[in-house]
Amino acid sequence: MDLMARASNSMVMESHRPLYERVPTRDVDGKLLSDFMVLIPGLRNRPHHQFVDTLARLQAVLGQFAEVVFVDLNVPLNLLWISVRSRPKVIREVATAILLHVPEARLVAERPL
Repeated sequence: MDLMARASNSMVMESHRPLYERVPTRDVDGKLLSDFMVLIPGLRNRPHHQFVDTLARLQAVLGQFAEVVFVDLNVPLNLLWISVRSRPKVIREVATAILLHVPEARLVAERPL
């Protein structure tokens, strides 16, 4: 899966429009989507070959999940936004797979009360 090539499937890397204008909220059937963020510390400062390798690993992981419908990588913020079709535990599964292949990644989450 190529993150840029999958624009036809609503997967996008960086755009000039604000994220809130680009993130889909519903799938083609009108069902609500879920989303989450992953921080990848230091991504923007990596040497080119390491940056490309990290992107390749992300592409490989995200390509395993049919539920992934939108991806936005904000390189200046080192932030990956992912929108998925909702199903039980899908966010946990995608996030765990990312962390397995990009161990420096950190799920951005709120701590339960």
